[in-house]
Amino acid sequence: MYTEDELLPLSGLQHIAYCERQWALIHVEQIWSDSADTVRGELFHRRVDTEGYTCAKGVRSDRSVRVVSFQLGLYGVADIVEYDAQTGEIIMPVEYKVGKPKQEDWDRLQLTAQAMSLEEMAGACIDAGALFYGETRRRETVRITQELKERVVLLAQRMHGLFSKGVTPPPPTNVRCKRCSLVDDCAPFAQRDVHAYWAEHERALEVDT
Repeated sequence: MYTEDELLPLSGLQHIAYCERQWALIHVEQIWSDSADTVRGELFHRRVDTEGYTCAKGVRSDRSVRVVSFQLGLYGVADIVEYDAQTGEIIMPVEYKVGKPKQEDWDRLQLTAQAMSLEEMAGACIDAGALFYGETRRRETVRITQELKERVVLLAQRMHGLFSKGVTPPPPTNVRCKRCSLVDDCAPFAQRDVHAYWAEHERALEVDT
């Protein structure tokens, strides 16, 4: 169990699942740069981030619900949490995304962490969540599987390990770098070239003793 002072942002799960270095630049070194994608996302979320609720067809939808898990050591905000209007039982969290569904599990991991937090807070059992994508205007139902939960636990532990040591991993230099909003701050390709240069010339620069 983590203390309140040790809690880390739940949103960081997406960052660390995408790239450990990106997560560390944002959450350890406090570096952030906007891109077209991040600005679109911010504008999109303004529509759902106002606190309040609506009721329709026996479902109460609360907006901007604060969630916390002391077991995972994470805190954050669920865009929407749906409840049974009669019993008050939690049905599922709903997360809004500006783009379209991804093959990777980045969005599903964030949603799973929200479900795990709600389970801890309410003593409930949540077996599903939903992702609503702005491009498709459709909701994707996500099963909260044991596999997703185990990955969330491992990623949360990794975040706490890196944060406690203040470690920023080296750049991976892969295809994801081109879509990263921090590519200029990270300079992965420049660093790769420098490392390659020294590796190539190390022996030539050695001094005989």
